[in-house]
Amino acid sequence: MASVARQWLKTGIINQQAAARLLEKSQVKSSTVHPYVSIVDNKITNQKTGKPITLEFVTQWVAKANKLPYQKIDPTKINVNQVTQVISQGYARQHQILPIGIDSKTIQIAVANPAQTDWLSDIQKIHNQKIERVHVNPIDLQRLLYEFYGVNRQVQSAKRRHLGKTNDPVLNLEQLVKLGSNKDIHADDQHVIGLVDWLLQYAFEQRASDIHLEPKRDEALVRFRIDGKLMKVYDLPPSVMSAVTSRIKILSRIDVAEKRRPQDGRIKTLSENGREIELRVSTMPTTFGEKCVMRIFDPEAVVVNYRDLGFSESEAATWERMINRPHGIVLVTGPTGSGKTTTLYSTLKQLATPEVNVSTVEDPIEMVDGVLNQMQVNPKIGLHFADGVRTLLRQDPDIIMVGEIRDLETAKMAVQASLTGHLVLSTLHTNDAPSAINRLLDLGVPDYLLRSTLAGIIAQRLIRLLCPHCKKSHKVDAEKWVSMVHPYDLSPPKELFEAVGCDECRNTGYHGRTGVFEMMPVDAEIRKNIKKDTPSEVITKIAYGQGMLPLRVAIAELLQAGKTSLEEAIRLAPPSMD
Repeated sequence: MASVARQWLKTGIINQQAAARLLEKSQVKSSTVHPYVSIVDNKITNQKTGKPITLEFVTQWVAKANKLPYQKIDPTKINVNQVTQVISQGYARQHQILPIGIDSKTIQIAVANPAQTDWLSDIQKIHNQKIERVHVNPIDLQRLLYEFYGVNRQVQSAKRRHLGKTNDPVLNLEQLVKLGSNKDIHADDQHVIGLVDWLLQYAFEQRASDIHLEPKRDEALVRFRIDGKLMKVYDLPPSVMSAVTSRIKILSRIDVAEKRRPQDGRIKTLSENGREIELRVSTMPTTFGEKCVMRIFDPEAVVVNYRDLGFSESEAATWERMINRPHGIVLVTGPTGSGKTTTLYSTLKQLATPEVNVSTVEDPIEMVDGVLNQMQVNPKIGLHFADGVRTLLRQDPDIIMVGEIRDLETAKMAVQASLTGHLVLSTLHTNDAPSAINRLLDLGVPDYLLRSTLAGIIAQRLIRLLCPHCKKSHKVDAEKWVSMVHPYDLSPPKELFEAVGCDECRNTGYHGRTGVFEMMPVDAEIRKNIKKDTPSEVITKIAYGQGMLPLRVAIAELLQAGKTSLEEAIRLAPPSMD
């Protein structure tokens, strides 16, 4: 710490007073607090930037001073099974080092103290490979050291206790000849319980929206969906994966013994910082075992201010006009994973005042909320969407939310509810807003009923946002720009930005997502053209004439603001109309 203080004073990073404080603190020896943490605890300001000196700044500065690469560890990119075989946990803790990569020639090791190198020769002798050191945040290293070795120990212990045992043969089609000869690892084994706890907390930390547990022939994959993309996180032995899946089924209160048919459940738990988080669990039988997917719902994602969802001021005003009607049907359309649920729940949270009765019928209930009266459909007992809506109509509702309009009976009940003076919100799976009308007509809803009830439709997508730490400016490709915004004459910006990739965004170039919307209020002109034989293109042209902007224009506005890349926009934007 003393040498750092002197160098910082010499280069003007800190003033004389701050240097004196650090030098005084360096005289106090502590075996528990890392020197970098002691520096940060002094709350010193960087004189060159005017910002507080952080742990990352100290780590990067020391790395540069010692001519070592600095690295922000991304656990999703590390083969934990492999790197924990390089050295023992005791040796790693003693020297505060952590293997993070290995190939045929090189072992990459993260260090918390660049000056300590007495361990180098030991590892070189054992493995006869080149050692590449990288300097990392000591707090990250300490946390991952326990996580990596702890998780690997739990997996290996569970595997050793049940050596030679495999997946449930009822599910594994390649092992049907071994019926009755195998047993599962118990879901209440302490190692399995710890492994599931780590898996859930790790997913919350990594901002995952889904957890996939996928059994394969020789291994089982754990993957997270982060910012819309799946990332491999861990490999598990098939027998351990079977036990992990059973443990999750216990937590979600679904039948553990039933492995031949799909099942659904839910888990409500707490993150490390005390936030309540809900997980929707879905299992299904596959060739090599039972696959499990958990969708993570964070209640904090439900917002009241629509601009936090991605609405512009004009879009928020249009949406307000749609949902503040006393009756009518308002639809949110888009593919799976496009944010429809978050939009609807955010809307319902705002509408659910003490003066109104807001009731929902869902399959399944996505987010449990105390201000809503929520009912889940149950086909086993004959409770379908249409039956649910029929029941809600006898519950004196003001606002009804139908999870999804899937069939004619549900569509007719939604129409009936709006005709009797209720506001009905629901979802459809269509590519754009105008085609939702044809979708309902194709289901068999009479056009005269749609003309009387349909109040508005929005289509939405989720688009990835560029990482602010590494995005890079580049020239505008005029031809691509025109093809995307045609026929709208939007002038291209002076510059666009592209994804690069850094430690902050796991080298993807993107961090987070936002919504883009196509808002279509149903006015008199559109109503006149809601007919069975009217093509969707006619409705689309009328809507554009009334001021509706297509999704690609909303995406182009994000491009102009430098929030996303042209590649991401082209991937997401529907083809332009001539």
